[in-house]
Amino acid sequence: MAIGEHSFEVNLGRDGVEIDGIGVDVDFACLDGAGAHSLLIDGHSHRLLARRESKGRWDLHVAGRRFQAEVLDERTRAIRDITAAQAGPVGPSPVRAPMPGLIVRVEVSVNDIVTPGQGLAIVEAMKMENELTADVAARVSAVHVAPGDAVERDQVLVELAALEEDAP
Repeated sequence: MAIGEHSFEVNLGRDGVEIDGIGVDVDFACLDGAGAHSLLIDGHSHRLLARRESKGRWDLHVAGRRFQAEVLDERTRAIRDITAAQAGPVGPSPVRAPMPGLIVRVEVSVNDIVTPGQGLAIVEAMKMENELTADVAARVSAVHVAPGDAVERDQVLVELAALEEDAP
């Protein structure tokens, strides 16, 4: 499993769950049909909003922070490792609204340089403020929203360009 730039090996077995070889006590329950879940890890409760982007890719919201997670089975990971050298460069993706909501704050402007994990915008949805962050280092090429704007799910909020493509 990869979340942002961090990779974890998660093993789900009959004896429980291990993350990077360390056993953890985990419980997971669906709260509603809109992607809200209860996640209990070693006695600590977390409300998790999860939306499947595509096969193996998830958009996660925990404690007001947004994470992109990729979940691969062992076979898929092995194939990807073998073919990784053949893959071309991956550029930044546009930042999209994870669900309908209201823009509370925009934290960047056009031509700003952003780093992985840096906040780009705050969207209020379901009475929670969700910080949308950059996945990679990039330059802000367009901002399509302002505070107070209502947004729909998957609406592009901020566009990012690769740094080397956009040098002045």
